[in-house]
Amino acid sequence: MMPCECVVVREMEAGEEGDSKGKAARVLASVSSSSSSSSSSNGVGSDSSTGSRRCKSEVMFPIYVRGSSRRNLISRTILDFAGDPIWEAVKSEAKSEAEKEPILSSFLFASVLCHDCFERALSFVLANRLQNPTLLATQLMDIFDNVMMNDKEIQRSIRLDAQAFKDRDPACAQYSWALLYLKGYHSVQSYRIAHALWKQGRKVLALALQSRISEVFAVDIHPAARIGEGILLDHGTGLVIGETAVVGNWVSLMQGVTLGGTGKEHGDRHPKIGQGALIGAGATVLGNIAVGDGAMVAAGSLVLKDLPPHSMAVGNPAKVVGYIEDEDPSLTMKHDVGMDYFEHVAVSFADRDNGEFFFCLIYSRRDFCYNL
Repeated sequence: MMPCECVVVREMEAGEEGDSKGKAARVLASVSSSSSSSSSSNGVGSDSSTGSRRCKSEVMFPIYVRGSSRRNLISRTILDFAGDPIWEAVKSEAKSEAEKEPILSSFLFASVLCHDCFERALSFVLANRLQNPTLLATQLMDIFDNVMMNDKEIQRSIRLDAQAFKDRDPACAQYSWALLYLKGYHSVQSYRIAHALWKQGRKVLALALQSRISEVFAVDIHPAARIGEGILLDHGTGLVIGETAVVGNWVSLMQGVTLGGTGKEHGDRHPKIGQGALIGAGATVLGNIAVGDGAMVAAGSLVLKDLPPHSMAVGNPAKVVGYIEDEDPSLTMKHDVGMDYFEHVAVSFADRDNGEFFFCLIYSRRDFCYNL
C-alpha cells in the first residue's frame, strides 16, 4: 500500500514572469505547464501554473503537492509537513457528524474514516456514485485509486478544488461536505481521472467515464478538455465543456454554462477561459475565443468574441460594460453589477450630450432609467 504523505507549499513573493503572446496564451501555459511538470518529475511546477495574480486561498491555506522534495527556485518554498491538514479536517468533521447523526455513522465510516488518505476516500465516493451493473464499484475504485495515487497533479488539484468550494460557496461549510455531497466537486474530480486516462491513451475508458459522469451528475466535460486547479463548479447541473476548451486556474463556473464550438469543424474550436474568471449561470461561450484573466460574464450572456482581461460582459450578444479593478470575480463571486457602478458610468459620459445623458438598465427583469 502506497503511503499517503504530503508536502505543503507556502506562498512567497512572486517572481518575474515572461509576457505571453497569442490567443489565450496564459491560459494554455498555466494549465499545460502544471500538467507537464507534475508528470515529468516529482517537483513542483513553475509559478506560471498560477500566474502572477495571487488569490486569497493561497494565502489563507497552504497549497498541497504530493510526494515532492525539490525546491522551486521561482516563487515558492516547499516545506516537509507531517500530515495533510485538509484530510485531517475531513476526518475530524466526519467524526463529529457521526456523533450528531448516528444513522449516518456507517456511511461516514465507509466513506471517510476507514481510509488512510484523501485520495482513497475520494476514490470510494466517486466509484459508488458512478457505478452501474457493468461498471462495478470495486472495478472503478481500483482504476481511480491507481490514477490518483500516481498522479501528483491530481493530488494537488483535488485539495485546491476542495479549498475553492469551501472558500467560495457559502453552502459548503466544511471540507467533508464537498467530498461527500456536492456533485459539482464530484464531477470535476471524475473529469480529472478521465482526463488522466485520456492522456494515457485509454480513450475508450475515458469516454465511458464521461458518459457516466453526464448521466449521474448532469455535467458533460470532454476528457480531452484542459482544466486548471482551484476550480469551483457551483451546482454543476447543465454544464458543458467541449473537447478543445481550456479553463485556467481559480475559475468559477455556475450551473448551465456552455463552453462550446460553433459548428462541426475539427481542430481547436472551443473557448479559452483565463484564470480568475467568473462565468455566470446559463452563460454560453462559443468558438475558439478567449475570455481574459479575471473577466466576468453575466448570467445568461452569449459570448461570441474575445473579452479583455478583467472586463464585465453582459447581454446577447455579450458586450463589455466595464472593467473590474479589484480582486478576481471568481474569488469574490459577485455576479451583479451594482446600481452605483452604472450611475458612475452615466455621470462620466454625461458631458458627451451637453450635460444630459439618458441611461437605461434592465436589471432583474425591471427597468431602471436615469435622466442625468
